[in-house]
Amino acid sequence: MASYKQPCMQCGALVDRDVRFCPSCESQNPFGYLCPTCLRPIEKGQPLCSGCGMRLYIVCPFCKKQSFVQERCEQCGKSLMITCKNKRCGVLQFFQNTKCTACGKKIKR
Repeated sequence: MASYKQPCMQCGALVDRDVRFCPSCESQNPFGYLCPTCLRPIEKGQPLCSGCGMRLYIVCPFCKKQSFVQERCEQCGKSLMITCKNKRCGVLQFFQNTKCTACGKKIKR
């Protein structure tokens, strides 16, 4: 069966359409943006998530400039993700999340 590849919107590498991670840049969302809190599809330009009401533009904790909620800051390029401390989980989470979107455990700072 033929498999058509699609470019990752983060790095441009051609990847299979059914992947959950880009094998080149390790992006968790190679084909679109998801709300870091409720995981609904979002688009740049939207001020709020229509699902949970989260603000989609935040102040980067590193450079203090405004950035869209994605894996890396648009200005300085640093990662906005932290690892869930649950030993059985370990999934990357957005730094502002209070609970893990994979296992549901409270994220300790």
